[in-house]
Amino acid sequence: MVGGLNFFRAYGHPKKNESKFMTIWDVPTELEMGIIPKRVYINKDAIPYLEQAFKNLINRGFWKELKTWDGCHNFRPVRGREAAYQQLMAHGNVERAIRLLSIHSWGCAIDVNAAENGLGKEPKLSPGFVKCFTDAGWTWGGNFKRKDGMHFELAKIP
Repeated sequence: MVGGLNFFRAYGHPKKNESKFMTIWDVPTELEMGIIPKRVYINKDAIPYLEQAFKNLINRGFWKELKTWDGCHNFRPVRGREAAYQQLMAHGNVERAIRLLSIHSWGCAIDVNAAENGLGKEPKLSPGFVKCFTDAGWTWGGNFKRKDGMHFELAKIP
């Protein structure tokens, strides 16, 4: 699994370099599944992976399990690490602080069905639904030590 420091090395600081790697993706009509926004603010390199995941959901019949779209890009530390991130940044320890940033900060993570798959709770996504994403190059947060069943992030840096 890749972490924040890997994304930092590939894209730089997400606040300083956002315009270099983020874009608005017009979701193709054939991939619209009701609750998916027609436009997604996402890392340009993540688009093919999300496009494939959506195709997998549609082609395998799991798109009906997609109940809510709960976001992609969001500059922030991993939940529960906010104070540690602020303290490290205040002391100039940028490299250690960057490790605490969520992959959402680089637009390479998405959340879906958040109400049913809360952080630290037992995930409720079906194995088939999850496989639609993992087969497309995403890592599922439901397999994290601290379960995050709503969360998918790129498994590698494109």
